[in-house]
Amino acid sequence: MTAESPRILLVEDEELNRTLVKAVLSRAEIIAVREAEVLDASSLAVARTKLGSEDVDLVLLDMNLPDGNGLTLASELATGKVGAGRRKPVVVAVTASVLPQDRAAALEAGCDGFLDKPYAAADLVAVVAEHLSKR
Repeated sequence: MTAESPRILLVEDEELNRTLVKAVLSRAEIIAVREAEVLDASSLAVARTKLGSEDVDLVLLDMNLPDGNGLTLASELATGKVGAGRRKPVVVAVTASVLPQDRAAALEAGCDGFLDKPYAAADLVAVVAEHLSKR
């Protein structure tokens, strides 16, 4: 990783999913994705703490977490309640809730993108690459 490496916060409560996402990203053919530093959070509380103290370029945000809905965090980031004084990261909702109203709610809460579960490794890399290019 270089000083300019992007930073990704993976907010996911399942340890196996966190491990798999990190493995996929670390093996990506796209350099910016492969060289990204991946921080993780297993809950909204941990994510809030990290976002308050770390600069992050992209948040991969699971919607169903043990201490609440990921849309709450997306809204807090959009309004500056979390991460105040830091640049707002790009937020991608990651969820198995794929109905049109779920997508609309994610975008309304401040998410910049949406990734349906289950997803292929190539889809994850493509979404991350696309959104990192916006930073």
